[in-house]
Order: sequence, then structure tokens, then C-alpha cells
Amino acid sequence: MTRFLSLAVTSLLASTAAHAEEGMWLPRQTPSLAAELKAKGLQLDPATLGDLQKAPMNAIASLGGCSAAFLSPQGLVATNHHCVYGSIQYNSKPGQDYLTDGFLAADFAGELPAAPGTRIYVIEDLRDVTRDMNKGVSTRLTGAARYEKMEANRKALVSACEKQPNRRCDVRAYYGGATYFLQQQLEIKDVRLVYAPAGGIGNFGGETDNWMWPRHTGDFGFYRAYVAPDGTSAPYAATNVPYKPKSWLKVATEGVKENDFVMVAGFPGTTSRLVTAAEAKFNFDTMTPVQQQLLNDYSAAIEKATAGDPDATIKYASIIKGADNYKKKYLGEMAGADRIGLAARKEAAEAEYRAWIAADPRRAAMYNPAALDTLVAEANQSALDSVRMGTLGRAQLLSAARNLYRWSKERQKPDAQRESGYQDRDLLPTQQRLTAIERRYVPKVDRALFEQALTEYRKAPAEKRDPALEAKIAELGMDRLYADTKLGDTATRLAWLNKTPAEFEASTDPFIQLAVASYPRDIAREAEAKARAGQLQAARSAYMRGMLAFAEAKGRTLYPDANGSLRFTYGKVTGKAVDGQVWTPFTTAEGLVAKQTGKGEFAAPQKAIDLIKAKDYGRWTAPALGTLPVDFMSTVDITNGNSGSSTLNAKGEFVGLAFDGTLDGVVADWQYDPTINRTIHVDSRFMLWTMDKVDGAQRLLREMGVM
Repeated sequence: MTRFLSLAVTSLLASTAAHAEEGMWLPRQTPSLAAELKAKGLQLDPATLGDLQKAPMNAIASLGGCSAAFLSPQGLVATNHHCVYGSIQYNSKPGQDYLTDGFLAADFAGELPAAPGTRIYVIEDLRDVTRDMNKGVSTRLTGAARYEKMEANRKALVSACEKQPNRRCDVRAYYGGATYFLQQQLEIKDVRLVYAPAGGIGNFGGETDNWMWPRHTGDFGFYRAYVAPDGTSAPYAATNVPYKPKSWLKVATEGVKENDFVMVAGFPGTTSRLVTAAEAKFNFDTMTPVQQQLLNDYSAAIEKATAGDPDATIKYASIIKGADNYKKKYLGEMAGADRIGLAARKEAAEAEYRAWIAADPRRAAMYNPAALDTLVAEANQSALDSVRMGTLGRAQLLSAARNLYRWSKERQKPDAQRESGYQDRDLLPTQQRLTAIERRYVPKVDRALFEQALTEYRKAPAEKRDPALEAKIAELGMDRLYADTKLGDTATRLAWLNKTPAEFEASTDPFIQLAVASYPRDIAREAEAKARAGQLQAARSAYMRGMLAFAEAKGRTLYPDANGSLRFTYGKVTGKAVDGQVWTPFTTAEGLVAKQTGKGEFAAPQKAIDLIKAKDYGRWTAPALGTLPVDFMSTVDITNGNSGSSTLNAKGEFVGLAFDGTLDGVVADWQYDPTINRTIHVDSRFMLWTMDKVDGAQRLLREMGVM
């Protein structure tokens, strides 16, 4: 059955998309899309897009949350400004404010270590492991047993893959667990900040312009990958040398123009287009409004606690930026769902599918929607409780203490039996995350956020909360928590990674005491979640097998939801009409000057303004526009995680970076609509102009082969 399903999925994915520009395609699907791609304007052999050993796909990289690509043989990596923002923040302090002023290394020696835990992952393989994941799995297993068996299978696959030095491997579910692929990547541990323009370019417009059009943001920045002198991946060392990638993207000598074919390649995070109508309804009626409000309160609390304190403002800059981004996105999702009638669309599509199931008793037995419906209702309520209680994780020392105590407990087990996230492969990233706290933590701010989180935590049902944790908080009190803890010191914090459970349990550090008190309930909740996950995987994978069969019967394509694995998407450069307005596909330098106020979010560097007013664009002028383009729109299909994805022209050359969508289109995470779905890219010509004329980054331009 598993082998048949895998073949059926491959066959189904070979059909042509209902909406050609919809879908986040797996590289292996390119042969079946060849005719469509060529008809749309691709000038490469489509088969090259499916070969992870050749350019352009093997030049694409992941940052573990953003996408990126190599642009030189010296390991230079281009991504979004907001993707390197954490490293800019980490290296900033009062008197050295790279967030505002930007950063440019004069030479290799001047390139700065990125924030601890920063990685560049180089894609090497993406292979089907469905059969291996299903070994020993049957309908006779309980939810918990099913989860544990599949988790053991997953760990075995990952362990075998990671026997190759310096590889990071992961197994991801497709179609609700109907299919599984293993993604293999080279993990580069020494990442350095090379260049980021001033905040007045990289973040021009700030939250006011976020998710909006027209846009005038130069959202780009550069890292470099470093390795040991023998070419192997190694942590930071002064003797390390630039990594030499197998391929890198050629920067196009000409930019794009309206109606040009473009592609985006990257690692989109998560979409929810294949969930049930009940899940979508719960999300928009209940969950998203709560999440948006939580983020709104979180952002406001940080602003209040850091007001008038330059050091605290810098330390929490990347945290508040992330919160502001998502709270606005949630507003857009809710408005977009209403605009396109998402609930009605989902219900109508689902009704058609379920009628097809009900028409055949054999199908009803195989795909059984009722089993999934019952579990979804339980999971929805659990998710709502978890999102409120999870706000406690905003207290960084509490989160660190709980993580440290869990490490001490897991280390009592053989590595293969430890929980994911607490194996030997996870130790270095954990150490680096614990280290990064030192430049993102201020006690008074953390306390304010902890107090706010407790208010939200107590809104969860009493039976879901942890009485031992609440009692210990009441016993210790906030004053003692922050006065008596030593976890604010990095060396002390890291030392706890080597301590035993008995040492934790004997500790007088108040945050360690909270971690110990909360552990039993944390483990109990985790066990409940695992059992539910096992049941959901069984029910959802069956339901999705039915959906695949239904789509095949209708001659439709059903591509998998995004899940953090390598994908590509394609479309064209175009604007759109919006309620009496016409959104042209390009914004220009003159538009940036028109927005310039010299204050707050609209404060581009004076040098850039002077150059634009003088129309000093040099070779970077777009002939069709007669001026310097800043950003452009296209119909490519992206989501979170695609930030930093390289935009390629019909020849596979670099022409920009995807960095955003429009607010009315962010509902595409749940339902694609070609009338509203648009992606915003920073134009490579604006990037190159900024590097050349504004910041004097000729060293990098020469390295990229454009000077």
C-alpha cells in the first residue's frame, strides 16, 4: 500500500496545475511541468530545476527560518535585511548602532560573527522515505504507540543520514503524513555578517509599509559562509576560510520588466491549504484573533519597558520586529478570509469531496472523515489553551531554566532514546541560543513580559494549568525571582548544561526551582500531545490519501502544503487593480524620496536622497522605466520562510529577492486566490545601486562579477 501510494502521488503530481502560478513545487516535479514552464517563458532546460547537484537549485540555501543563495565562489550569501536583522542587532550597542547606520566589512578580516546559532544549510538531497517511516506502523497501535514508533523510525533515518560529517538531516511529512521525504543539507556553522545597508534603506517604511504596496524598501543583506582550512564545516575560528560552493547564481546584467517570467526558489515555512473546513473556521473565528491580540499586547509591553533606554531598545529590537510583523499579518489574514469568502469556499470544496467518499462504502471505510473530525475538535481546543500558556516562554530565564533541566533529564538516557531537540546533535545549537540571551535580555523588561504572560496564562482553564508552577511563583515572588537568580550571567547559564537532575533539584536559584516544579506537568502535557499527534497522523493521512485519489479522479493537481523543504514557484512580473486603484508592478527611487521625512520609519540616508535627486543612477537605470527601480511585484506563490529567496529570471539568473506579500493576499497561506496573490521583491538594480553609489561596496560587486 505504501509503495502504491508513493507511485500514485508521483503520478498525480505530474499533472498540470489548475492555476499555473499557484503551488510550491518540489524539484522532482519539474519534468512534469516542463511544457508549462517553457510556455510561460523559461529559457533553461526545465530538467535542471530538478537537479540538486546543479545550478541554480544547488546554489539555494536555508538559514533555518529564511531562505538565501550563494552569489559568489567565495561563499557570499544574499538574503533579506530582516533575515540578517538578528545579527545586526547582536553586533550593535550604544555608540555602534548598525541597526541605524548599517554595516559594511572592509575586507574578510572585518566580517563579524553572526548571532550565535546562525547557520547556513546547503541543500544536497530530498528523497522519499515513506516506506521506512511506516515500518512497524499499523492501525492496531494506539496513538501514543504510533507516535513513538514513527518517531523512532524518523530518528533512525536522521541518525543514518548524519553519519556523514557535518550534515543536518530531517524527515518531513507531506499530505498529512501520507508521504515522507528526508531532506539532507550541509550545515555550515561559521556564518559572518558581511554587509547590511542602513536601516533607512533595509527597513525603509518600517511597520507602516509592512505588507503594503507601493513599497520602497531595500530589504537585502549579506552573510558569508566560512569553513575550516581543509574545507570541512567547523564552528567559528579565526583560521577559517570562505566556503567554496559548488554553484552560485549569476547576477543578471539586465533586470526584469513587466510581464517577464520569474521564479523563486527557497524554503517556504508552513501553509494550511489542505486543512479541513472546521480547522480553517476555528483558526479565523477563534485562534487568530487571540494570537493577534497576544502579539499586540506583547509588542506594546516591550515598547513600554524599553522606553528611554537605548541599550534595552537595541537588545529587544529584533524581538519586537518579529512580533510586529506577525501581528499585522494576522490582521491581514482575517480581512483576506472575509474578502474571498474563505469559509464558504472551504465548505463547498469539502462537501464535494465528502460526497464522493460517501458514494462508495469502500471509500467511506478507507478515508473515514468522521475519525479526523473528532480529533480536530480536540486538537483545536488544546491549541488555544497552549497558545495562552505558551506566553510564559517570553520570560527568557524561565524558558532557559526549563530547557536546561530537560537537558539534564534527557542526558540520563541513551542518545537515540532522547527526545528530539535534546540529542547530541542539538547540543551546539542549544549552547548558542543560551549564549545569545546575553544581548537580548534586560531584567526589567523580562520581568514585565513575565508578568504580562502570567495574566494570559491564567485565562486558560484551571484544569490545564500547572498548580505546582503557580504555587512556586507565588511562594518566591517576582522580586526574589529576579534579584536572586544567577542565570542572567552567560557562563553560569551555560554551566548548568553539565549538571545532573539532582543538582537542579537541590538548587536555590529561583528560576531553576520553577523549572523543577513545572517539569511533571510539562511531561504529562507532552504525553497527551504525542498521543493526539499519533491519532491525528493516522486519521489525517487516510483522509489525505482520499483527497489525492479524489483530485486524480477529477484530473486536478494537489500539491503538498509548504513544510520548510526546498520548493520553487514561478509566475510573471505584474501589478493588479485594487478597488479603483491600479498597482503598477514597479516602484522607483523618486517614490522613495516622495515618502522621505527624515524621521522615524521614513529616514533614508541623506547620501541616498541626494543621489536620487541628482538622478545619479549610473548603469543601474531600468531602460523601460527610465529611472532606478526599487521593488517589483509578481504572481509567484510564497509564504513565510521564503523571505530571502532569490528571484530568478528566465535564464536562472539573479534579479532580486522576495521579501513580502501584500496584506490582502496573506490569506494565501490558507487559500490561494490568483486575483489577490502577489509577492514583493527588492529589485537587484536597487541593491547594486545602493552597494555601488551609496555604501561603496565595490569589493563585493567585484566578487559577484558585476564590476
